[in-house]
Parts: sequence; C-alpha cells; structure tokens
Amino acid sequence: MTQMTASKNEIKDISLAGTGENRINWAKSQMLVLNSIMNRFSKEKPLNKIKISACCHVTTETAVLALTLQAGGADCLLIASNPLSTQDDVAAALVKNHNVSVFAIKGESTDTYRKHVSIALNHEPNVIIDDGSDVVATLLKDKKDLLKNIIGTTEETTTGLVRLRAMQKDGVLTFPSIAVNDSQTKHMFDNRYGTGQSTLDGIIRATNVLIAGKVLVVAGYGWCGKGAAKRAQGLGARVVVTEIDPIKAIEATMDGFQVLPMSEACKIGDIFITVTGNKSVIDKQHFEQMKDGAIVCNSGHFDLEINLDVLSKMSQGKRTIRPFLEEYKVSGKNIFILAEGRLVNLGAAEGHPALVMDMSFANQALAVEYLVKNKGKLKAGVQILPSEIDKEIASLKLKTLGINIDKLTPEQIHYMNSWQEGT
Repeated sequence: MTQMTASKNEIKDISLAGTGENRINWAKSQMLVLNSIMNRFSKEKPLNKIKISACCHVTTETAVLALTLQAGGADCLLIASNPLSTQDDVAAALVKNHNVSVFAIKGESTDTYRKHVSIALNHEPNVIIDDGSDVVATLLKDKKDLLKNIIGTTEETTTGLVRLRAMQKDGVLTFPSIAVNDSQTKHMFDNRYGTGQSTLDGIIRATNVLIAGKVLVVAGYGWCGKGAAKRAQGLGARVVVTEIDPIKAIEATMDGFQVLPMSEACKIGDIFITVTGNKSVIDKQHFEQMKDGAIVCNSGHFDLEINLDVLSKMSQGKRTIRPFLEEYKVSGKNIFILAEGRLVNLGAAEGHPALVMDMSFANQALAVEYLVKNKGKLKAGVQILPSEIDKEIASLKLKTLGINIDKLTPEQIHYMNSWQEGT
C-alpha cells in the first residue's frame, strides 16, 4: 500500500526501512571514495542551504550519494528516474531514518512519474541531478519561472546528454550542465563493467536461462555495449554486435565479435540487448523475423529502444510468465520481453555493484560542489568536470583498492616537456 504525506514523501511501505537500512550500509561499506567525500563534506559543509532535486534510480548506491550531499548541508529531494528502478526498502529507509524526501515507487505509472517530476521542480532546486534529462526538459518547457533559482545541473546518462546537447543547439540551455557521463571515471567503468555485469544479472534473474551456447545480439557498441558483449562472451554466448558507426563496428570486429545489421541478426538471435540510446532499434520487421522463443531486453535509459507499441499490435495475446518476463504471441511463435522493455538491470535486478558506482557518484558529488563553488562563473551549456577532479577520483579509488602506481622522475618530467632531446 502506498504511503505518503502531502509534502515530504510518496513511497510504497515505510515498514521496509529496516531491510533498506541494512542494504544501504552494505553498499556504503564498498563505496570508500564517496565515504571520504562524505567525511569532508560533513566538516566543510560546501552545500549549505543548497536545494537539490535528484532524479535517479533509487538504489542503495544512490542512497549513499544522497547522504553525502546531505552531509554537505544540502536539502535533498529524490525521485525515481525510471518507473521500475526504485528499491522500495531503500526509499523507506531514506525517509524514516535519514529525513530525505523521496517520491518513488517501484512500478509507478507514467502519470505518477510525471507528477514526481513536477514535485521535484516544485522543490525550487538550485541544482538538479538528472538521469535522462526529464527534469531539465520539464523545467525548460513548463516551469521557466524556476530558472532564476538554478545554479546548474548534472547529467549521468548518454541519453540525457543527447537531449541536453539538443537543448544547447536550440539555444534554450541557459545554465551550466555538467556531463558526469563524460568523465572517464564514470563511463569507462560504470558503463562498461557496471552495465555489463548488471545487464546479464537482470536477464538471468528474469529468465534463469543458460547463457552459454546462446546467440546473444548486442545493439550498440558504446561503453555499455562493450561491457554487455564481453560479459556475455565470458558466460559462453556467441555474441553478435549491430552498429551504425563504422569505427565502432571495426572495433567490435577486432574484439572478436561478429558484426551484422539488425535485419540479419534478428533472424539468428536467441537473446537481444539494446544499448543505443535511440528509438525503435528493434522494430516490426525485426519481430517478424525473430525465432520462436527469442528473449528481448533493453539496457538503455528509456524503453523506446524496443518498439513495444508495434509488438502489442502484432501480438495475438500477451501474458506474464514470471516476474519481469512477458510472453507475446506473434504469428504462431513466442517473443519474450523483459522488464517491460525498461532497464533490465534495474527492473529485474539491483543495478550496478556499489564498487563501481562509488566512482560515478563521487563524480556526481564533486560536480555539485564544483557548480556551487563556481556559481555565476561557468558558461551556459554542456561541459565536463575538469580533468584534475577525474584524476582525483581515480587516485582515491586506487588508494581504497590498495594499489600504488609509478610517479615520473624529475628527469622524465623534463624530457616530456622538452623538444630538444631525440635520437
């Protein structure tokens, strides 16, 4: 039963808080970089009286980020960035034990999600942490009167950055937006190792199928696609990659994967994963040619990558087989969709491991601090965090892992800055 108050929260069940607190503490124990930032924030209070609205997947790792921002003095409000990505026990723990306003329920309707976006903006935030840019888009379309409060925003997804750059091109992005997704300590690790592992985890939890021996098709060979392909290969799948970028297609080929257009891959695939950030990557003509029993899922941000509207129209019937596993009957064969076409790694599993989200959310926390420290000094539009912050996060991560690296000698530094020495 949904529990809510008019102003503070809307969550599923406050009695889940005990379980959620235990899980948050487990995640926190593995997020040592963010812990160090939290400790500093608690002493320095760099975000004192800053109002933050965060649209994120409400997971244990996100909870640690929220507590870090709160330690820095921020007034945080948290909403879900995807209807299926909320962990209800985590939401309950944040509300009951930490006085964080949360508006998120696993399985919430699209209308409820949109209502929560409005609530996030009614918080009158100074900083928006976005995951897909729905909050920023709604701000620019419907609530321009709140622009006067905005110091800046951060964005963690490839999909969201595509939208932000379109806003910038149209001249409507009048404030700085930090492309957290473009930080090396985010996309090279979170997207590759996090998405790779959690996507396969979601598929296995939803279906309990054996991956070994299957033909697994990965649509898109960005960092997320690379991770999914490599993990599937490690589990014994024969991996096929589809791409529109010739450079990425060559890379996939040289990484040992077969590269085909989707029009051919759809005929041989047993399992399909979309990670492109685009829409209708799997469409009517692909469903028509799929094998009986094909399993289709998405690990891109929005559920538009799989054209479920056309699949529903093609289907002669639909039923739920297991949680997050739906069967569509199409011309005498069965096609299975996981997690309603939404993020399978969060809908059917728990999302990325805390160890890798440690770096991603360190980027988020430091991006918020960077915006606040440089209020009024940064140009409008999309920009990345300075490289020294990226390297600081990497150095902290190495320290937590007990890894030491070499340092340049004075002679080497001189050589690297000189043009006079050679053969």
